[in-house]
Amino acid sequence: MIELALIGPTASGKSDLALKIAQKIDAYILSIDSLSIYKEIDIVSAKPSHEELSQIKHFGINELYADEYFSVEILIQIYKNAKKECEKNSKNLVIVGGTSFYLKSLIDGLSTLPDITQNAKDIVDKKLQDLQSCYTCLYDLDPKYMQNINKNDRYRIEKALLIYEASNVTPSEWFAKNPPKPIIENLQIFNIEVEREVLRERINVRTKKMADMGLVDEVAFLEQKYTREPNAMGAIGIVEVLDYLDGKISKDEMIELIATHTAQLAKRQQTFNRTQFENITSAKLEDLEGIILHKVLHT
Repeated sequence: MIELALIGPTASGKSDLALKIAQKIDAYILSIDSLSIYKEIDIVSAKPSHEELSQIKHFGINELYADEYFSVEILIQIYKNAKKECEKNSKNLVIVGGTSFYLKSLIDGLSTLPDITQNAKDIVDKKLQDLQSCYTCLYDLDPKYMQNINKNDRYRIEKALLIYEASNVTPSEWFAKNPPKPIIENLQIFNIEVEREVLRERINVRTKKMADMGLVDEVAFLEQKYTREPNAMGAIGIVEVLDYLDGKISKDEMIELIATHTAQLAKRQQTFNRTQFENITSAKLEDLEGIILHKVLHT
């Protein structure tokens, strides 16, 4: 089974290239995108069309609703399901997406958790009735671990409490004694190189297209159905539309801000991709298809 990853900044052409590659090497596609995972968030996420999704079996797209919790652990399970389906049907796998942090997590792996007994769950459930007290207690025990956790992040506070109750050691101690194990090994990674000016123009065009496709209506629907509370509602493209709906900015300002913030995100993605992966092959979009097919089919 061949596994490869295709990464690059937003609007660099990853999805189209992934479809071409998947068709030529008989592969399924796993999306590692922080917004495409959600149902009903279609325009904002620049999700592949229904026609494109029907051409090749996709994983990691339309898996959850916007108010459902998403984490790296869930993504890892989706990857395992995708790999199992590939092996069952003699398919290869193309991993594609702009959220390269998820790819790094798949490569580096996550630490195992202690065995959680029902008694530990019951104790934690009782303590969680006072979330602020739980956070304060954990922060006193393990400030290094808790400094990166928001005091209202119930999921991660619960996870830290469960680790402590089940193991009698702090989360930092537990993870030090139980280092992560790689989920994927020997993965070929290909990165789309694109000049900043070219990328900015692509982002501008795509942002205007999103607006024409009904971006404002989509965000209004999402807000009405899910409120502004879910993490997904804080994404680029949603926040700016909400400001427009609140009357804080004009429609032209909304489009300009989305493009600007997307370009800033793209710059961060390029830096991450350049510095966080080893044995990565980078090339321009127009050259990468041939490079990928040559490397994959001749190694």
